[in-house]
Amino acid sequence: MAGNQKFPSDLLFVAGLAVLTDIFVLIPVLSESFIRTALGLPMILFLPGYALIAVLFPTKTGLEGIERAALSVGISVAVVPLIGLVLNNTPLGIREVPLLASLSVFIILACAVAYFRRRQFPEDKAFEVSFKASTRSLLAEVLGKPESPTEKILRTFLAISILALAGSGTYLALVPHEQNPFTEFYILGPEGTADNYTTEYVQGESGTIIIGVANHEHRAVNYTMDVRLENKSLPLPENLQHIQLEDNTTLEEPLEITPSFEGENMELQFLLFNETEKEVPYRDLRLWINVTEEA
Repeated sequence: MAGNQKFPSDLLFVAGLAVLTDIFVLIPVLSESFIRTALGLPMILFLPGYALIAVLFPTKTGLEGIERAALSVGISVAVVPLIGLVLNNTPLGIREVPLLASLSVFIILACAVAYFRRRQFPEDKAFEVSFKASTRSLLAEVLGKPESPTEKILRTFLAISILALAGSGTYLALVPHEQNPFTEFYILGPEGTADNYTTEYVQGESGTIIIGVANHEHRAVNYTMDVRLENKSLPLPENLQHIQLEDNTTLEEPLEITPSFEGENMELQFLLFNETEKEVPYRDLRLWINVTEEA
């Protein structure tokens, strides 16, 4: 076993970036910053995969740097949906904070395991990325004295490409790109997850469904809602008949459904109307339910 080793700089960087992302997402003052988006992309598309690759391949002989980077993206694309699937089967559901917390815990724990795995090998065999050495090597390649006119042209082209890439990234980060306005309309089961919906009823008895409306219209909107069973409107509480939401706010409210007549495979419609169109639903959802006669 190798002696005491400092915590590898690449693992420290990955874990630190995960914590920094948490800060910029969870703190309201910082969550409006472009930095949130810049940090969120690697949090989803790179860090989980890199941390897992670090666990699986602790030595320099396992994978080359470019292979690690490519696999990190591919594995992240696989890991994040799996974590979302697990959350969807818990009371937490797929929400921003639970997903962010789960990803952060996964990344930090994986980095810790990777560190202990690397400690089993001598320092010269354990994998580690030296950011200082990598930067110096890149600068040496770009700024080093060219040996021929062709090499000089290639290095100049490389330098221009790097500057163009940096400039494009800065532009995308700094210039606001407003999303098209939209409204989220969804239903959840009684446990607050997108499954286990109540579809079997007894006539006259109630079942609970959670209604969700999220306003991303870039303005305050007044919505109206109608719930229909086989095109017959069901009674709704006042707070769901008329819904007023400010921009970027969400309403989630439980709704008790009490069918008054029996039938099989009946259509239960959830219709959301906006303030400009009262006849055609702006958003609509459907469930098919069975209602049996009272015992």
